[in-house]
This record gives sequence, C-alpha cells and structure tokens, in this order.
Amino acid sequence: MSHPAAIPFELRDETIELSQLLKATGACDTGGGAKHAVQGGEVTVNGRKELRRGHKLRAGDVVVYRGKAYEVCAAPGSPPGVARPGG
Repeated sequence: MSHPAAIPFELRDETIELSQLLKATGACDTGGGAKHAVQGGEVTVNGRKELRRGHKLRAGDVVVYRGKAYEVCAAPGSPPGVARPGG
C-alpha cells in the first residue's frame, strides 16, 4: 500500500517495531512518546489504527502519524521483502 506523499524509511533488518520506527524517523522524541501515540490510537498502519507498539513492520507498510506518512522500504539492491543483512 503506497502513499503519494510518504517519506521513505529504509530497513536495516527484515522488520522494525512500530515504536522504533516512530523514534527513528523523529516522529516521536522518546520511546514513551511513541508508546503513548500508538496506545492512544494516533497511528495507522496500512490505513488501519494500530494499538500495538511492538507491531512488526515490513517493506511496503505505510505508517501515518500526525498527518505524516512513512513508507517502509527494503534497502536498495535487496530482493523484494528482504532487507540488507547486517545493515
């Protein structure tokens, strides 16, 4: 599911937890902030509200928080669905 204005986020591993993505992108300053955003119902993944901060994101997933969209992407040169080993 692609989003036209999504900011690409390149994976280093096969997955990343939702709260880690929010911190890594700067959408949330702290893990506590990410936890409150997710558990407060402020985050969607692929168009659906996601309440689990540990939800595993994979290449192709789109996260929206506070009007900004982030598209999870595999590292360049990786086969579809596989991130660069050792990142």
